[in-house]
Amino acid sequence: MTLSINRLRHRYAGSPRSALDGVSLQAERGAVLGLLGPNGAGKTTLISLLAGVLPVQEGEILVDGEPLQALRARKPTHMAVAPQEYAFYATLSVRENLATFAAACRLPAARARTRIEACLAFAQLERFASARAERLSGGLKRRLNLAIALLAEPGVILFDEPTVGVDPQSRAFILDAIRDLARQGVTVVYTSHYMDEIEAIADRVAIIDHGQVLRAGPLADLLAQDATRLTVAAEGMAPEALTALLARLGPVERRGELVSIELTHTPASAVFATMEAAGIQVRHAELGRQNLEELFMALTHRSLRDDE
Repeated sequence: MTLSINRLRHRYAGSPRSALDGVSLQAERGAVLGLLGPNGAGKTTLISLLAGVLPVQEGEILVDGEPLQALRARKPTHMAVAPQEYAFYATLSVRENLATFAAACRLPAARARTRIEACLAFAQLERFASARAERLSGGLKRRLNLAIALLAEPGVILFDEPTVGVDPQSRAFILDAIRDLARQGVTVVYTSHYMDEIEAIADRVAIIDHGQVLRAGPLADLLAQDATRLTVAAEGMAPEALTALLARLGPVERRGELVSIELTHTPASAVFATMEAAGIQVRHAELGRQNLEELFMALTHRSLRDDE
C-alpha cells in the first residue's frame, strides 16, 4: 500500500502559526519512512492526522489513491498505530489484552485466536502470555504495544517513538521486527529522535521543522546532496581560532576540538596549505560526507526546543 500525503495544512484554534504548512510525503509498500524533527516540528500533528485523531483541514491523505477517510469507513483496521505511550490495560494479562483488542477490531473468534498466537510469537511474548501487563519490563511493554498493533494485520503501521525507555536488547529486537514487517509488505512510518535508528531501518527519510518538509528522499541521496566535508583537529591553535581561519575558505562548523569545513568551492589541499602557512600541525583529519545527525542539525539550526 502506498501512503500519499499531499499539501497537508493544520492550524490549532488560537495558534498564530500552522502546525503543518503544506506537508507532502510518500511512504511505499514494503518500505520504512523515517520521520525526523525537533520538538514542535509538527510530527505529532502529522501522526494524529494519519491516525484519524484529528480531522484533515486542508490537503489530502491517500492510500493507494483512495482517500484515507473512505478507506477507514470501509476497512477501519487497515491502518494501525503503535504509540509512544503504553496503549493497553495494565491490570489485564498479555493474552487478555490481545483478546480485548481483537474484540475491539471485531475479529471473528477463530481468526482472533489465530492472530493472538501469531502476534505473541512475533513479539516473542509467549512466555509472558499470563503475566499482568503492569508487571512487565519496559521492553516487554513496548513489545506488547507492537503485538496489539499487529492484531488486525494492517497494511500501514505508524510507529511513534517505539523504543523510548527500553534496554538495548529490546531496542534491537523492536527495530529488527519493524524491518521484518516492511519485508513482509507493510508500509511503515517511523518517528524517532534517535538518528541511528532511522539510519538503521529507514528506506526513505523526511526531516520536518516548523510544519514544513525541509528535506525528503532516500537516505543515501539526502546525504549525497551535501558537499564533501573535511574535519580537522590541530596542534598549535585553539579551536576558536582555527574556526575563524578556515571560515575564510568556506562554511565551517565546530564540535568541541573538531572543526568541519564544507569543500564546496575549496579543495582539501587548499585547506591543508592554509593551515601549514599558519604554522598549524594537523592532529586529526577526516574526509567524507556528513551523517544524518549532522544533516539534521544543519537543517534545524541546532536550536533547543522545549515545545511539542
